[in-house]
Amino acid sequence: MYDVDGQLFHVGLRVADLDLAMAEFSASYGVSWCSVRDWPMDIWFPDVGYTSMPIRLTFSTTGPVRLELIEGSPGTPLDPNDGPGVHHLGYFVDDPAAETERLIGQGWELVMAAAAPDDGYGRFTYVRSPSGMLVEPVDASNRERFEAWWAGGTLAAPTNR
Repeated sequence: MYDVDGQLFHVGLRVADLDLAMAEFSASYGVSWCSVRDWPMDIWFPDVGYTSMPIRLTFSTTGPVRLELIEGSPGTPLDPNDGPGVHHLGYFVDDPAAETERLIGQGWELVMAAAAPDDGYGRFTYVRSPSGMLVEPVDASNRERFEAWWAGGTLAAPTNR
């Protein structure tokens, strides 16, 4: 059995307007935010294959479990028209492919990935449980680039797919 304790690092919240959501959380809760990541993300979808998806997102600067605000693209699993709210839980794993295969073996469905299954799924996947819960296993090798971003830097482009 895989233990997510200690590896859970964010709760993804889908929003329709990233700037507005950042301002609301800052005013109401005093949350500070990382710089906004605002460039297309290359993604693999089971029904489409590889595509480039426009996306804007940020993380709260404090943790241990951070908020991720995501303004996604219409027609994707991050479609802001599907309504705001909790979208997924993100956690670090040493091997996203093994974790994804473990979940698929238990009846979960692959929703999207940084790479195709034949290419090892890449640095993260989104996997949906039979009851509809969505999780994001993220390669732990990305921890340093996230920590640099959370500390006030910019989010470096990933070195792995």
